Amino acid sequence: MNRILAPSVLSADFSRLGEEVRATEENGAQYLHLDVMDGIFVPSISFGLPVIRTLRPCSRQIFDVHLMITEPDRYVADFAEAGADIITVHQEACLHLDRTLQHIRELGKKAGVALNPATPAESIRWVLPQVDMVLVMSVNPGFGGQALIPYTLEKVRKLRQMLLQEGLETDIEVDGGVKLSNAREVLAAGANILVAGSAVFGKKTGANTRAFMEILDQKV
Repeated sequence: MNRILAPSVLSADFSRLGEEVRATEENGAQYLHLDVMDGIFVPSISFGLPVIRTLRPCSRQIFDVHLMITEPDRYVADFAEAGADIITVHQEACLHLDRTLQHIRELGKKAGVALNPATPAESIRWVLPQVDMVLVMSVNPGFGGQALIPYTLEKVRKLRQMLLQEGLETDIEVDGGVKLSNAREVLAAGANILVAGSAVFGKKTGANTRAFMEILDQKV
């Protein structure tokens, strides 16, 4: 299973966003993680369709769009049109999760489902065959720069076990507090996609990206 870095643009310098994104792509990051927040499902407001449309011509990376919004089914077609390759919705935000995942797949996009820290892995057992990626939030969503909550790694282990029991090789992504110092531990728990924001973007965006890629290329 491929190990992938998904830099979160929420931590990038938006005054030179194109340059920041290029630095991650040129140094090996395969995905670009785009957090869309509505100020209702989570406390913060981030960005939406115009930013994703503007970035799309600037990058060949997989656009990993994480919808931290209420009623996401109303908007998935718009985000697909804007350039999303993977659309992830929250289990907690979907009244009919099965229907929303089907909608994403009908649009020709990969479907992801996200779980907040306190949401149990069992809550998505019955939709796992429809899911291309499970996103485990390792912090409470809404703000960058938080520390990883240790018990979320046990949930990663549980999810990987559930997937293996079902014969599924679904990606597991971890988002929140991922740093160079704990990346190996996250991978060892069963994740294969790391979302990192403040640990990637900054004065040494390119060097930080390469450091993560060196870890991802190693055997854990």
